[in-house]
Amino acid sequence: MAAPLPLSVAIIAKNEAHNLPRCIASVQGWVAEIIVVLNDTTDASEAVARTAGAQVHHLPWRGYRDTKNAATDLTRQPWVLSLDADEEVSPALRASIAAFLARADRDTFAGARFPRKVWFIDRWITHGDWYPDLSLRLFHRERARWGGDEFVHEKVEARGPVATLRGDLHHYSFPTLAAHVAKINPFADLFVRQQQARVARFSLAAAIFRPGWRFFRAYVLRRGFLDGFPGFYIAWATAFGTFVRYSRLYEEQHKRPTP
Repeated sequence: MAAPLPLSVAIIAKNEAHNLPRCIASVQGWVAEIIVVLNDTTDASEAVARTAGAQVHHLPWRGYRDTKNAATDLTRQPWVLSLDADEEVSPALRASIAAFLARADRDTFAGARFPRKVWFIDRWITHGDWYPDLSLRLFHRERARWGGDEFVHEKVEARGPVATLRGDLHHYSFPTLAAHVAKINPFADLFVRQQQARVARFSLAAAIFRPGWRFFRAYVLRRGFLDGFPGFYIAWATAFGTFVRYSRLYEEQHKRPTP
């Protein structure tokens, strides 16, 4: 049996007992350690993770960026692979990661990115705004850190070159269409908080034109039409979600007490 790679997997989760088995199984046996950080969890996530051989830690929620950095700080290997509980490393991506870490020049890189592919309704989505969604998730723990916005759109910021690997990170983010619809308002909440932090004002032009642009870009320019009806839905839902976000910002900045 081959020795585990010098790689730590860091997963943050809240009530993800239904997703953790698939996620952990995709990295089990070929990485040196698996760290699962739970926050305010009330389901069987801890038992599931420990049974699968992961180390479990409980930390308070500090937002995506800071919680993921806290999870990274718990790792001990030089390289870290950051996963969400609803993600899975495909066999092709596993092979690419192993080949990358076997390279003599691997330490000249600060990290590596790869495509993330979403399963939605009845198929893998391979066009539009959702693919390839290149994600920098593999990084040297001394040369990269989670950065970006405190509330949403966190991203790994690498201090050095970044390689691009083949193979998809599978993402099972929306088990049903209803689950996707349910995300519109939470993301709008985060958008409003983000704009407030930036002291940004509502723009009528943005509220009118940005939704249309998002549909056109996703469905036409990025060929979302090749994903059939799910591609059409994604483009429309993205446009509508954008409109809701700007509308919520308008509401927040103009609301008055009920007369």
